[in-house]
Amino acid sequence: MKTRTLGQQGLTTSALGYGSMGISSFYGPGEEHEGIAAIQKAYELGVTFFDTAEMYGWGENEKIVGRAVKSFRDDVVIATKFGFTPEFGLDSRPEHLREVVENSLRYLGMDHIDVLYQHRPDPNVPIEEVAGAVKEFIDAGKVKYFGLSEAGPDTMRRAHAVQPVSVLQTEYSLFDREVEVLFPVLDELGIGFVPYSPLGRGFLTGTAKPGAEYDQSDMRHSAARWQPGNFEKNLDATRQLSELAASKGATVAQLALAWLLAQGEHIVPIPGTRSATRVQENVGAADLTLTPADLNRVKEILPSGGFGSRFPAGMSAEWQ
Repeated sequence: MKTRTLGQQGLTTSALGYGSMGISSFYGPGEEHEGIAAIQKAYELGVTFFDTAEMYGWGENEKIVGRAVKSFRDDVVIATKFGFTPEFGLDSRPEHLREVVENSLRYLGMDHIDVLYQHRPDPNVPIEEVAGAVKEFIDAGKVKYFGLSEAGPDTMRRAHAVQPVSVLQTEYSLFDREVEVLFPVLDELGIGFVPYSPLGRGFLTGTAKPGAEYDQSDMRHSAARWQPGNFEKNLDATRQLSELAASKGATVAQLALAWLLAQGEHIVPIPGTRSATRVQENVGAADLTLTPADLNRVKEILPSGGFGSRFPAGMSAEWQ
């Protein structure tokens, strides 16, 4: 597995990471043993970057990740996030952050967190206070690197002035391109980028089905891209991408991940899956090279992303 450097503070990871959210939340019922097997398979194949969060089961996901990596913890980078409340409100007050970090360390069974993200900007807490609290943990050796998620230019610049930001995490895939407007700021500040949901929340795996066929606890049950009208258009685009992938001896998921890797050396996608077989498929994307002709064909199929917003009606990305 090739490696990449995120930011300018020394964070180095495998070119592809692993997102653990789906093991325990948002994608219907799951089994812990499947998640642990998938994480351990990823490590076996060279993945060294594993992503979790407090809100993914309120500690349960962190416990699973901690158990899965226990035997090779020193060989990997563990990222977690703070800032949500169980009611899905926001709380990045420094006193709450300190409590969350101690809980995360306990759940993970570790003495330090490699990357600590603010899960979402909190309009009620100045980002300078948040960055200052994270800096305290970095100075104490309990956190190594500071990350932001779904943050905009002003937030990144203000945070970076207090504690250098190593990485931004935001949704990015062939279906979701909005974040590209932030790339100049990432270049300006020397911040790495971690795309979450790099396979379009599973649509770009070739296994998508209409929203109504998913369990009601699965976010895709009501998401716009799986609803009539959008679903058929996205399915056709995926079919065309699959044909391009097949011409290169690859799957559509591998093509989608290789496309992300081709967008810049500062990018490390974190596809998530409960399947060890899917992990092996995803890792294969790191060895897939796309030619200029391939990239042009992708642009012809999806000039600006998928059909249907990633947000509920009336919402949009408003990065501050």
